[in-house]
Amino acid sequence: MSINGISQEKYDHLEEIQVQLYTILRELQAAAHLEQGDILVVGCSTSEVAGGRIGTYSSEEIGECLFWTAYRFCGENGMYLACQCCEHLNRSLIVEKVCMKEYRLTRVNVIPQLKAGGAFATAAYRHMQEPVAVEALLAQAGVDIGDTLIGMHLAPVAVPVRTECKTIGQAHVVCARTRAKYIGGSRAAYDESRTF
Repeated sequence: MSINGISQEKYDHLEEIQVQLYTILRELQAAAHLEQGDILVVGCSTSEVAGGRIGTYSSEEIGECLFWTAYRFCGENGMYLACQCCEHLNRSLIVEKVCMKEYRLTRVNVIPQLKAGGAFATAAYRHMQEPVAVEALLAQAGVDIGDTLIGMHLAPVAVPVRTECKTIGQAHVVCARTRAKYIGGSRAAYDESRTF
């Protein structure tokens, strides 16, 4: 049941979606050769995970579940998590203040809510140690859960990463890593071992 586009339903598949996200994150980390201090951007439509259409069925419960999974994964691997807002705020992201300072990101004044920012970003703002909203960044890799379009937050050049698991709940998942731009033309030599 949904009231004003907010899910009132309790979900019995939270453990399953945690495992799906964790598995995808491990595969992406390996493919992207992510290192300590890198930024991983995640966009998430909890409506799509629950089987609804993006923006119509926000689930606080699913947002919390997926946020904690991604946050713990990034913490275990020394990476920064950037949570893309949705629901009219998709140019902004929630990050830790230390990430904002290290990467010299532009802070913006907004607090995500279930219907203006989305359940995933709302959970991030609620639980990060020192959450701040920033406008745009250039992450080294990303996970798009439910076609939220994270591409604007990836460093050039984005390269698709195919993962074994292609859905979380009912949501379509797309992953990407980034690499450095090639310059110099046909006579130049390139370091193919580096992804960015």
